[in-house]
Amino acid sequence: MKANHNSVFSDELNRRRFMAGALGFTMTAAMSGPLAAVAQSTGAARGGPRRVDFHHHFIPPRHLEAILAQRESGRTPPWSPEMSLAEMDKNGIATSITSLVQPGVWLGGVENSRKLARDCNEYGAKMVKDHPGRFGFFAAIPLPDTPGSLREIEYALDTLKADGIGLMTSFDDKYLGDPAFAPVYEELNRRRAVVYVHPTQPRCCTGLVPGVTVSTIEYATDSTRTIASLLYSGTAAKFPNIRFIFSHGGGTVPFLLGRFERLAAERKDPWLKDGAAPQLKKFYYEIAQANHPGALDGVMELVPLSNVLFGTDYPLRPASEAVEGLTGYKPFTDAQRRAINRENAERLIPRLKT
Repeated sequence: MKANHNSVFSDELNRRRFMAGALGFTMTAAMSGPLAAVAQSTGAARGGPRRVDFHHHFIPPRHLEAILAQRESGRTPPWSPEMSLAEMDKNGIATSITSLVQPGVWLGGVENSRKLARDCNEYGAKMVKDHPGRFGFFAAIPLPDTPGSLREIEYALDTLKADGIGLMTSFDDKYLGDPAFAPVYEELNRRRAVVYVHPTQPRCCTGLVPGVTVSTIEYATDSTRTIASLLYSGTAAKFPNIRFIFSHGGGTVPFLLGRFERLAAERKDPWLKDGAAPQLKKFYYEIAQANHPGALDGVMELVPLSNVLFGTDYPLRPASEAVEGLTGYKPFTDAQRRAINRENAERLIPRLKT
């Protein structure tokens, strides 16, 4: 039976590569012809090609192979660099800082995960080189493998010039505040690294509500769990130079702020002696799937405008969703939208100014 499944995965992989390549070629050809002017005008109408997308996935072929080898179902959308560029041009996105889809690279033991991280990071670096100014990437590391992670941090940041490190919310049932990760945080803190955190499927909580997918509830909740782990373990306070970015507006944290504050007070936590809010305000939050009024209201009550970033979740969500949500949010002024679209990104990643 396994051989049959592998054959299905192989056929599906080949089909997806063909479709993604064909669609990418078609889009590229269209964008070089008369439709280019239309796309450019659409981008200009939505604010011009100035946005920086902090939640934009890339799916290297070897990562797709590894994902398909691990599961017998699930959706991985077609993707190619050309498809990303077409989506960016339609929506006024100048640069996308790309990262891997969940579950990342910890899929098959230490050596396989180290190799997969290296392959994906080199693919990301080549994509940046092939399309100057259009892409950056958050490098994958093979946590919970500490030695392999430290080596990959050095290679990714020093040789490949990654914009930061991409982490999932949990690894082998360990959330990010687990003390086992301290050596990795010491190095990231020393480097004042940007660390982007994306949710993954938690082992604890699958299939709890029949008919409700994990992504509907658990991804946002897992972001909240890992933020709590970083706060109440003291990890965030011990490593203050790490610039953490959390997906989806921080999950359910804005709603749970009062509960976070109460727990900090009840515990008399030495790491949170002034409460949870001051530490939460130091984090960055991007707005993919948190771009509707209820979510934006919560985020803006939680953090200063300077810590809010634009994000789309492409190709899992259309970039237009984030553009329209941000544009339609009435309380924002044009100056505030400019800050979220680009200016905050330039302060966080100075190379974007050039």
